[in-house]
Amino acid sequence: MQNSTHARLGGICLAAALLALSAPVQSSRAASPVASADGQKDFDWEIGTWKTELRRLAKPLSGSREWVDYAGTSVVRKVLDGRANLVELRVEGPSGKIEGVSLRLYNPHARQWSLNYAGVRSGALTPPVHGGFRNGRGEFYGLEDLDGKAILVRFVIAPVTADSVRFEQAYSEDGGRNWETNWIAIDTRIEDAE
Repeated sequence: MQNSTHARLGGICLAAALLALSAPVQSSRAASPVASADGQKDFDWEIGTWKTELRRLAKPLSGSREWVDYAGTSVVRKVLDGRANLVELRVEGPSGKIEGVSLRLYNPHARQWSLNYAGVRSGALTPPVHGGFRNGRGEFYGLEDLDGKAILVRFVIAPVTADSVRFEQAYSEDGGRNWETNWIAIDTRIEDAE
């Protein structure tokens, strides 16, 4: 039993590594007037305050189709001269509140971003996802633990315009063959920062 668990985790780790290596690292978005070839400015378009409408699958990878809706704001601030940014999320709905922060860090050697999220409720960072943008689409991949089971995580940012963006998170428990979307956020700009 233990050997099959190790083999499964090894397969998932290999799949995650392959996905991360194939993740896009450059940007050519129309929404970003000054996109750098190395990807360091890929998130500059997002600095500001956004109205956020969020849908979350109540019980991912359980067969449940119950979605929970939230609304609120996301505030994105540039830090470390743009080599990082900080997203403050505050949404609420009939199921309660979600408050969290996402720290995005640029790695100039890998030419990729890591997205690191922490919710106020848990007070802990989730494992990061890594990737970047290509042709206006951001794709980021990583590993996470869901109820004691290692799973793959895919985070997609697309389409991106100057005033709106869609974020979608999905989980895979079979090494990336099948994905279940569990988080969809639509952001609309409501004011400029600075």
